[in-house]
Amino acid sequence: MGNKVPVWAVVPAAGTGTRMQSDIPKQYLSFQGKTLIEHSLDRLLSHPEIDGAVVVLRDDDTTWAALDYLAEKPVFTTAGGKERYDSVYSGLTTLQYRFGNEAIALVHDAVRPLVSHRDLSNVIDAARGHSAGAILAAPVTDTLKQEGDSMEIINTLSREGLWCALTPQVFHLQTLLNALKQVIDSNLAITDDAQAVELSGHTPLLVAGDVSNLKITSPADLALAERIWLDQRDQQDDE
Repeated sequence: MGNKVPVWAVVPAAGTGTRMQSDIPKQYLSFQGKTLIEHSLDRLLSHPEIDGAVVVLRDDDTTWAALDYLAEKPVFTTAGGKERYDSVYSGLTTLQYRFGNEAIALVHDAVRPLVSHRDLSNVIDAARGHSAGAILAAPVTDTLKQEGDSMEIINTLSREGLWCALTPQVFHLQTLLNALKQVIDSNLAITDDAQAVELSGHTPLLVAGDVSNLKITSPADLALAERIWLDQRDQQDDE
């Protein structure tokens, strides 16, 4: 990597994932012999530009240690908070404590095990060259309908210029740390890290990503993810 600022993955994994209809937090559901979080970490840590990871866990999490996850790069853990942004903030402070402000934070959902190395390279490169960072995203392709009080359609919305946010979302550490501190101190409601950066007056870049980078939120998603993973593996074997 030469003199490049190091890139560290921050993986919030303190959620419970009630939509999976399971007593097991969704990051610990499995396919092909590994949990979702292990698949996600494998994908991140096998990328040559990612130096290591900080995994953010619930205080009462006993499953992570039982996995005995092993990687060739360092993996640290820390305790998360009530909201996802609290957990990301905790991961960032751990990263800052260990390495100072000269780092790039790549925040990735623990339940997105299919992100490609090509997309990782593209979003990292974009974030390195832009002070506000960059996120993977996909253009909205479906027609958007607005519902009324009784589920009737009251409007058809233009999808022009609209994108679905994916992860990773990649930022210079201090930029995201400051933005999330403002969110927490002001008790604001946000739905992703980029929104915190936007609220602090910055404009992150959109980087077009592959729609196969699924977020696993339902049992059907898990079955689809396994099929995509097998297809990706077969394609790699053919290369």
